[in-house]
Amino acid sequence: MTVTFHNPPTAPAPFADRYANLASIDLGSATMLVLSGQVALDESGNVVGADMGSQTEAIFRSIGALLAAHGAGFDDVVHIRTYLTDMSLLPEYGAARRKFITGKPPTSTTVEVSRLFLPEALLEVEVTAVVANSG
Repeated sequence: MTVTFHNPPTAPAPFADRYANLASIDLGSATMLVLSGQVALDESGNVVGADMGSQTEAIFRSIGALLAAHGAGFDDVVHIRTYLTDMSLLPEYGAARRKFITGKPPTSTTVEVSRLFLPEALLEVEVTAVVANSG
């Protein structure tokens, strides 16, 4: 088994240089992709959007870019873990998420947290995906 850490140039850089956006784990016939928690940030590290829907869409665009950089897509996602700062916003999150997760839904965990590392961030999303290796 080989584990490689990546910060693909096609996706937003990590907020701090102390971690990687993605770990790629070679399992032989497949590769597991474990993404760091994503928040709605622009290239300058500023939070994008002030509402749950726009932040969710920004996060899932980033997740899509990270997955695509490794030949994967949302159909390869097997688990989503979401941290919300306000569980009453769950319906808005779900509506925005369904724009990206359109096939069979993956396993999912959603929890409410008192705060995230940036006060303007309403949520953080982690994803695990498994994609078949070609060959």
